[in-house]
Amino acid sequence: MSKPQSPRKVDDKSALSVGTQIRGSAQKLNLVAGLIRGRSASDAMNILAFSKKAMAVDARKVLASAIANAENNHNLDVDALVVHEASVGKSITMKRFATRGRGKSTRILKPFSRLRIVVREQEEA
Repeated sequence: MSKPQSPRKVDDKSALSVGTQIRGSAQKLNLVAGLIRGRSASDAMNILAFSKKAMAVDARKVLASAIANAENNHNLDVDALVVHEASVGKSITMKRFATRGRGKSTRILKPFSRLRIVVREQEEA
């Protein structure tokens, strides 16, 4: 006996991809995610490819994964995909220290973020 299959987290016309350990703050990643919310998938890929922001590289990987999931796992039309949701949250924060003068030290925080992208097949109207 195997355990029952877990229900889908999104509806039938959608596909999901999550990047769990993206190096950088959630605030910076949210600026990049705001560029692609509500856009078509091909436009969003182009925006991320030519963006000067460093977080756009990791966001593009997560978006490409969501598009591949839609095509291969859920048989959705790639040309009709729209970025339905791009949400950002905090993940872990690594704590490091830097030595300073007179035997003191200061704390360095290295944050990680999560990016959840949902693409949905848009009906032709």
